[in-house]
Amino acid sequence: MAAKFYFQKIYSKLLKPFALTLATGIGLSANPVQALTFSYSYSPDINPQALAGFTAAGNLWSSVLSDEVTVNINIGFKALDRGVLGEANSTSSLVSYTNVRNALLNDRRSTDDFTAVSNLPSGSAFNMLINRTTNSPMGAGSATPYLDKDKDANNTNIWLTNANAKALGLGTGNDSATDALIVFSTLFNWDFDPSDGISAGSYDFVGAAAHEIGHALGFTSGVDILDTNSHVYRDDYFTYVTPMDLFRFSTTSVKKGKGTIDWTANKTDKYFSINGGTTKIASFSTGVVYGDRQQASHWKDNLSLGILDPTAAKGELLKISESDRRLLDVIGWNRGSTPTSSSSKSNSTSSSTSTTALRNSISVASVPEPSTLVGLIALGGGFLVRRKNFLGRKV
Repeated sequence: MAAKFYFQKIYSKLLKPFALTLATGIGLSANPVQALTFSYSYSPDINPQALAGFTAAGNLWSSVLSDEVTVNINIGFKALDRGVLGEANSTSSLVSYTNVRNALLNDRRSTDDFTAVSNLPSGSAFNMLINRTTNSPMGAGSATPYLDKDKDANNTNIWLTNANAKALGLGTGNDSATDALIVFSTLFNWDFDPSDGISAGSYDFVGAAAHEIGHALGFTSGVDILDTNSHVYRDDYFTYVTPMDLFRFSTTSVKKGKGTIDWTANKTDKYFSINGGTTKIASFSTGVVYGDRQQASHWKDNLSLGILDPTAAKGELLKISESDRRLLDVIGWNRGSTPTSSSSKSNSTSSSTSTTALRNSISVASVPEPSTLVGLIALGGGFLVRRKNFLGRKV
């Protein structure tokens, strides 16, 4: 219980720096909710181009997801820490695995949904490979993975974002509570119009905003918590397996039994699979401290896997991929093809009143040293600038 209080306390502190003084916003759409809708609250001095960029980013997701829910996001611009392009937090909650699995069962629409749910453990718990815990049978803090199947707290609960809970029917779909906070830095050049490509000296704002919204929708891994808090807690304190983590496997985990997820902090290839790990769809990043130096809440870097890749470069146009859509589909969102306008709403409540949160950040320049992240108690992932060459760059 002490560990849970510690995590929550840190989350609350993380929210405070990003509190916005919210003002009455200009309504961008008066349309009734017919599909996925985004409602934005913002400070009165926000850049109009940025506000339009957030709307465009929301519309990217509304064009591919059809759930009739409203995701409420507080947005803003400020000078952030050196090298940080933007930061986001998503409010979250702990729900039993049984309730999440039942919700996924009731939410089946696509072929992927039916395949994914049929391959989830049918009982009240799931097995996982884990390491670096104080109660490891290999020795306290050992890097050697071990099979955790004792059905305690971390095997029987799922940590999911409020937006993801709404999509699953585990939250009120159109309530007005804040689901996420997103703040971008004023210290960098942004291209707010991706229609003609992204200028060579700027970053794709719409794509970056869509990336952060993707984390709020549920593209996030609790492995980042283990990665930055190893050698300190027992495995049952790590109650941060997310819906996405239910589809995180390795060849090593599959050998322990079909459906055994890989929740280890190491460099072993972890991949997205919807049939219990038998078929690999795409690789995930593996962690800043003990993995590939990218946070686990992303696709593997430099493979052009989707908008949830961990890095971006100046001049790069960021796009939602089929892998992005498939993953969000199986964690509870419904695929669709009818775009819905985003909306802006008034909100006079400070965003700092949110409770616990999942934190994501977008950073520039080199990958942060592990020492800068060791104390970070949060889910999500940094979105880092890639300086390598890539195809299709506008010059």
